Amino acid sequence: MVEVRLDAVSKVFARSGDPAVDKVDLTIRDGEFFTLLGPSGCGKTTTLRMVAGFYFPSSGRIFFGSDDVTRQAPNKRDTGMVFQNYALFPHLSVAQNVGYGLRTRKVRGTEAKRRIDEALEQVHLAGYGSRRIDQLSGGQQQRVALARALVIRPRTLLLDEPLSNLDAKLREETRLEIRRIQREASTTSIYVTHDQAEAMAMSDRIAVMSGGTVQQVGAPEEIYRRPANRFVATFIGRSNVLSLPVVGAGPEHVDVAGPDGVTLRAAAPEGHGLGETATALVSVRPEHVRLTGPDAAGALRATVVETEFTGMSTHVSVDLAGTPLHVAAVQLPAGLSSGDTVGVVLPPEHLWVVRP
Repeated sequence: MVEVRLDAVSKVFARSGDPAVDKVDLTIRDGEFFTLLGPSGCGKTTTLRMVAGFYFPSSGRIFFGSDDVTRQAPNKRDTGMVFQNYALFPHLSVAQNVGYGLRTRKVRGTEAKRRIDEALEQVHLAGYGSRRIDQLSGGQQQRVALARALVIRPRTLLLDEPLSNLDAKLREETRLEIRRIQREASTTSIYVTHDQAEAMAMSDRIAVMSGGTVQQVGAPEEIYRRPANRFVATFIGRSNVLSLPVVGAGPEHVDVAGPDGVTLRAAAPEGHGLGETATALVSVRPEHVRLTGPDAAGALRATVVETEFTGMSTHVSVDLAGTPLHVAAVQLPAGLSSGDTVGVVLPPEHLWVVRP
């Protein structure tokens, strides 16, 4: 286990000239499961590959504990890597695949067998050592790749979208297994994914990335409930972001003029800097918006555009004085259909001001 620190790390590829990663500062705590989350091309995999040593930074420094590993070769960093395509050797058995890293470290004989058996048991594949790779399911192959990374007892475990080739049900099962194994091993782990649900379910903390920069770092609940800016609010799950004029402000709140002349109070980060001449971006999650009768006290009048039943809830799109609003409702007013007028309640405890 080790703390991993990135100090102002940037990476520029010669063919583009633009930074793929731009001045990233991160500290991954000892034993933490830390996720780099973002859309394709945001710089998360490039960041992971710099930690692994596959790329060297164009500027900045990378530390494992007190060791500066910025220019250190990958095989000197004592990391275990799990790739998106598993990178298993089809001509070797399960045990031979798992033990590959031990052979390169000159761990052989009884000690190697003990550690291979231990790693296979850890990933719930005890007794599979003699099987061929093509005899395993996708989920089992993924666990072999994880065992191979863990058997060398790395200081840091790096996982690059390891579940992307699995179907939805298997992804959910396997992510629970990865988290269980990581907790038992207490290995500092850095996980890359574009899947918000994966990141929220598995991580101690998340760094949300866009355009090569870190937009926000925090625990899953913090990022979901208090997104730093419009990108984080709309990328993590789904959020309504309303642009509303400010009519009053305090150190940790902003009063805004909503549709129909109703004043709404939204919580705001300290030092938000918004005054009465400004426009605030107010975020509210669809599951926090309530639908009522159009004449209910405190409700804003809106028109139903469409409804979509999803099983656990119904997604309702409404037009709120020209502004589209998404609602996730467990229960709907009876007979609700497109064109109906409804009341919309925006609870102040769930309104949050975000940066542009």
